[in-house]
Amino acid sequence: MYEVEIKVPADLEATRERLREAGAGRVDARRQRDTYYDAPHREFAETDEALRIRRETPLAEAGVSAADDGESVAAPDPAATVTYKGPLLEEASKTRTEHETGVDDGEALAAVLSGLGFAPAATVEKRREFWSYDGFTVTLDAVTGLDEYVEIEREVEAESEVDAARDAAVAALDRLGLDADDQVRTSYLGLLLADEED
Repeated sequence: MYEVEIKVPADLEATRERLREAGAGRVDARRQRDTYYDAPHREFAETDEALRIRRETPLAEAGVSAADDGESVAAPDPAATVTYKGPLLEEASKTRTEHETGVDDGEALAAVLSGLGFAPAATVEKRREFWSYDGFTVTLDAVTGLDEYVEIEREVEAESEVDAARDAAVAALDRLGLDADDQVRTSYLGLLLADEED
């Protein structure tokens, strides 16, 4: 499976309004906490790979403001997933192989990784709103410590489908008043680490 994704900086309120005007459907909203790991056998920063545990909590339907901290739905145990992302496959988008699965216990998985020598490298926290638009998932991201971003993505099964999916994503962004030429190929983790170095 290949994840074809383009990420651009954007004003979330303006994009949200354009999505509504275009008839897009708001699917979900979640608060996510991603813990990224370093491997004991190779440098993921050098190989452009990523391994993370994501814990996420649903947000109430009523609130859409990124600054609204009171909208979290009480959840005793946030849902958890583990994801491996391979290196970027091209320069025109953030396309890469991705393998992801749910886990019953994020804390137990963290202990397993620690026992195998994987060490937590950094944590990224964000509020995400998911919209369905023209065959794509459009995500409105407010990332703690960073600006606001919009991601548009679609999964395809074969590498031969990547170019068509990327071109369709560029066209969809254009219809939303966003420019794919403003694309940011650096991950949120990379952006946060770069900010820490400045």
